[in-house]
Amino acid sequence: MSSTTEARPAHQDPREPLPGETVELFTDPAQPPVGLLQKPKWTPAKVVLWVLIGLIGATGWSMVALVRGDHVNAVWFVASAVGTFLIGYRFYSKFIERKLLRPDDRRATPAEVLDNGRDFEPTDRRVLFGHHFAAIAGAGPLVGPVLAAQMGYLLGTIWIIVGAVAAGAVQDWLVLFFSMRRRGRSLGQMAREEFGVVGGVAALVATLAIMSIIIAVLALIVVNALAESPWGIFSIAMTIPIALFMGVYLRFLRPGRISEVSFIGVALLLFAIVAGGWVSQTAWGIEWFTLDKTTIAWALIGYGFIASILPVWLLLAPRDYLSTFMKIGTIGILAIAILIVQPVVQTPAFTEFAFNGKGPVFAGTLFPFLFITIACGALSGFHALISSGTTPKLIQKETQTRIIGYGGMLMESFVAIMALVAAISIDRGLYFAMNAPIALTGGTAETASRFISGLGNVAGGGITAAQLNQAAQAVGETSLVSRSGGAPTLAVGIANILDRVIPGLDLRAFWYHFAIMFEALFILTTVDAGTRVARFMLSDTLGNLNQRFRDPSWRIGAWISSVIVVAAWGSILLMGVTDPLGGINTLFPLFGIANQLLAAIALSVCVAIVCKKGLVKWVWIPGVPLLVDAVVTLTASYQKIFSSTPGLGYWAQNGVYRAALAEGKTSFGAAASTEAMQAVVRNTAVQGTLSILFAVLVVIVLATALRVSIRAVRAGGEPSTESEIVDSHLYAPRSLMTTAEERAVQKRWADVAR
Repeated sequence: MSSTTEARPAHQDPREPLPGETVELFTDPAQPPVGLLQKPKWTPAKVVLWVLIGLIGATGWSMVALVRGDHVNAVWFVASAVGTFLIGYRFYSKFIERKLLRPDDRRATPAEVLDNGRDFEPTDRRVLFGHHFAAIAGAGPLVGPVLAAQMGYLLGTIWIIVGAVAAGAVQDWLVLFFSMRRRGRSLGQMAREEFGVVGGVAALVATLAIMSIIIAVLALIVVNALAESPWGIFSIAMTIPIALFMGVYLRFLRPGRISEVSFIGVALLLFAIVAGGWVSQTAWGIEWFTLDKTTIAWALIGYGFIASILPVWLLLAPRDYLSTFMKIGTIGILAIAILIVQPVVQTPAFTEFAFNGKGPVFAGTLFPFLFITIACGALSGFHALISSGTTPKLIQKETQTRIIGYGGMLMESFVAIMALVAAISIDRGLYFAMNAPIALTGGTAETASRFISGLGNVAGGGITAAQLNQAAQAVGETSLVSRSGGAPTLAVGIANILDRVIPGLDLRAFWYHFAIMFEALFILTTVDAGTRVARFMLSDTLGNLNQRFRDPSWRIGAWISSVIVVAAWGSILLMGVTDPLGGINTLFPLFGIANQLLAAIALSVCVAIVCKKGLVKWVWIPGVPLLVDAVVTLTASYQKIFSSTPGLGYWAQNGVYRAALAEGKTSFGAAASTEAMQAVVRNTAVQGTLSILFAVLVVIVLATALRVSIRAVRAGGEPSTESEIVDSHLYAPRSLMTTAEERAVQKRWADVAR
């Protein structure tokens, strides 16, 4: 490629390179370039490649959408996802970058300007991609598709893939970019600056409250997956010292040796899984690592606090980077295994529960509850918190936001598709036995078998008690009945698929616990990153009252904020752990609604910023996802608040249990005692009140965003809230793989350093 230099100031748009040309960007003539603009040429080979990718995606969609019955091959789900994601990243994200964001590597990022070695620090984009992906890819892409499988596979597949390309990845990237341009401001604080006092305060309160629900439910899924499992507890516990070792190794022992420490970390991680199996067979291992749900909940609360206050390089970044290897590696292996094994889907495109709203896993019809149950795999407000939390404080260059923000979300969506495939490929009777609450299954193989038989054909004709016991023994567990939360179901699906790759070896117990650790790592990285992000948000909010809280170096402020945040989500976690109705079955719909309402806030901020920048021509990019999300989530909120069906409406459920108590009953429904009945009344009152609070606050935010956006459009734009421009004096490649031109520039910087 030819090369030219570009020395105009960072506040002026750089020149667009010609095809096959590389433009070097400088801020200091005495230094090598701080950025490159490259525009590759289209060749016949590239055209053929992208046509093939398009055909693969189109064929996959044809098979998934048009073939009916129980004979759909899971391979087509992989084909449709891969083809769509590659085309979406190559063309749609490039369109957004060129028309809307226009990143400029001559501008210093917050990591470079505010580098303090703790919360702000330029981080290698490969490590940061791992951290960001691990932080956003928590329970949602694993659990949501599994729970939604009770409604069938078709609309869930469409929502995951199309939703990610057009909505989820757009939100994540835009929020990351806008936060980076504002010195890493949190979502709540950006709303405060864009919307003013009323809308800003509503957004701040809603964001903090919703964050507490989200972290609590994510932690609850970990609790349900690890309860009474010494193998899982030991393996997960070992990831903490491994991550601390990696942090020290990269910081002091072998700085910059990313590949080296990755190999060591992955080897130690695999050993921890194998060692967990050994430990679980010993008397002392069973005694020490068999923990009940309440104990695990308190351990997670303590872990969340510690992870929030430690330097990001010591635990958070290396742990997330380590877990990303396992996550991406496992999903990649699962995708290859699906191509080899070619499992047949056991679920129809739609089940009767999609339309009657009486599913045993959760109540509600296809619209709107499928769209809030499958949240993180398609569109997730939680991602906006990460994109305006830790990630913008660590990113090296503006052009890296595309691969991290947009690309990271597509990777998470692929995880969701793999989770869906695993869930819909297992026996339907086993699926419902594992995911229905104990109040319906009775908690034993015998009672669960009778319950499944009552579901009829939708559950595949039933399953015997002997088959349920055999399924549990095959994966090294005593029981799989009512292992709600989605994680155990996904683990069984993964174990069944991977075990068939090598016939003759029954490794289902190993693969099951491998998958449990894989899932728990997913979720724990979200819990620790989420707690840290919530601490940033609360500090920003308290900074409106006391400026010292905005100082990232003030440790007392960090500790105070962390205690408040952990206390908020910890109390909800303990409520869910002790919920007689099965915490995940009642809290997950609230989690989904809260998560999607948070996405509405994030997209509202993006719409307002786009209008203020005078780019109203492109406001549809975040505007269309905002409209869809607002309609879905406000409809779901209305039903959860006002429905007269006890299985659906929080207040309806609250009313029937209060009436039972008033009649002097000592047991009712799922509650076997007066204390349990009182707990249901208390929990549903809290959940119903939160539903009202979230909906009201988000309506205020939406109304304020609309007013601000209309005002900006009429004025032809408004003054920018971006931070002042500071020239950059460092260089880093824009994507995970470096080009020859980028390697040459890196060598020039290395020569200067010597």
